[in-house]
This record gives sequence, C-alpha cells and structure tokens, in this order.
Amino acid sequence: MTDTPPRSLIQIARESGASETAPPVDLGARVRELRKARNWTLEQAARQAGLARSTLSKIENGLMSPTYDALKKLAVGLEITVPQLFTPPAGEKITGRMAVTRAEEGAPKATGTYEHVLLADALRKKQMLPYRARIRARRMEEFDGWVRHDGEEFLYVLTGMVRLFTEFYEPVDMRRGDSAYYDATMGHNVVSLSDEDATILWVTSLV
Repeated sequence: MTDTPPRSLIQIARESGASETAPPVDLGARVRELRKARNWTLEQAARQAGLARSTLSKIENGLMSPTYDALKKLAVGLEITVPQLFTPPAGEKITGRMAVTRAEEGAPKATGTYEHVLLADALRKKQMLPYRARIRARRMEEFDGWVRHDGEEFLYVLTGMVRLFTEFYEPVDMRRGDSAYYDATMGHNVVSLSDEDATILWVTSLV
C-alpha cells in the first residue's frame, strides 16, 4: 500500500513497545470455568462429555492429564474445539478504549504513490490499523514491485475510482462505495483512475 518498505506502517502502529505474551492456561481451571459458565454440575458436564464424574473431577483439580480422546470428548461436550480448551478466554474486562479522529486531524505519512493519514493514532497496541489514503499513483510502473505484509486488509473507496491490482487475480476497477477484503501477504497495489486523486479507507489487521 506504499512504495516505502511494506512493513513501515505496521511498525508505526506497533512502536509502543514489545508484544505481550499470554500466560499458559491451567487446563483444569479452564475446564471448570467453562463448566460453570454453563451452570453445569460435575455430573451434568461428565454426562455431556461421556466421561466418568471422577475423571472430570481429577481433570479439574489437576490430578490427572487427560488423553487426547478425553480432550476430544470434553470439547464436544462443551461445544467448543480442542484448541479452545487451551486458549485463555477473551478478556472480560471492558477497557472502554475509544479514539475520535476529526476530519481535519490524523497523522500524515506521505509517499510518492500514496498520501496516508493514520486514524486513531493516539491508541497504542491496536489490533487494527485504520488509515485514509489519497491515491497519487496512476500506473503500476510507479511502484517498486508488489507490496506484501502480514495480516489481512480491508479497502473501501471513499471518492473517485481506483484499480486494485493483486498477485493472483485480474485487476479490479472499483468506484465509490465498493470494497475489498484480501490476504495482505498476497502482492497488491492500488492506482487511481480518476482525473483527481481517489481516496480510500484502509484497515489492516495487526494480529
């Protein structure tokens, strides 16, 4: 999306510091939490999973390591996947984070082919990077090859008309109101087909 190194905007969004690592999940506590969230007794959960009550009790109390077969039964009984047994629950704490970017605000990051305005720039450790871009480029030759980076990306045309080039698809002409969602590891570039520079909203995932 820029003619600067592909990760530049991603690095800008992550410049607040090192990434956080989730602590390992206590399987027993996780199973107990899932069971209680459903208001099930040990007997009900064991019956649902097709396990003996004593077996489930030992798992919850860390007194035994379940076999993979037992894990599958637990997952089916709790109506989740096996990996979710080892995945911390989504944070239940409401952070209340919010950032409003007025039309005349935003952090500008201009390049030869695009003029970016980063949105919600005050928020750190975001999971998405939203930005508005004015498309200066008119030809693919203005780019130094394909742009690729980690994550997925959403593009929404705000004004004008653009042509979206991607590595594995035919070019797509898009007008105001059109949108595209794509794998950002696939090479991609955008040029303006309008007499005036087109503008688009881009949202890039950071996780």
